[in-house]
Amino acid sequence: MTSTPHQAPYKQLRRPTTDRMVAGVASGLGRYFAVDPTLVRVLFAVATLATAGVAALAYPVMWFLMPEEPADAPAWPHPTDPAPPTGG
Repeated sequence: MTSTPHQAPYKQLRRPTTDRMVAGVASGLGRYFAVDPTLVRVLFAVATLATAGVAALAYPVMWFLMPEEPADAPAWPHPTDPAPPTGG
């Protein structure tokens, strides 16, 4: 009998412990929506400028509300689909 790590049956929005610049909010959003975290960071900056700083309030709120990823979580990218078989 082998033990496999528990994987939720749905995507979870979490802040990763790696690949973070400040708190991991942009990395977590990028992983959740399958986009580059740099794109999320740029969108945060543009939204902050476009709303005269109001959008910047969303970052600390998400930092507080998004749980941190467990230490035993699989490395990025998280396996969502089984890998295709290799030819041979």
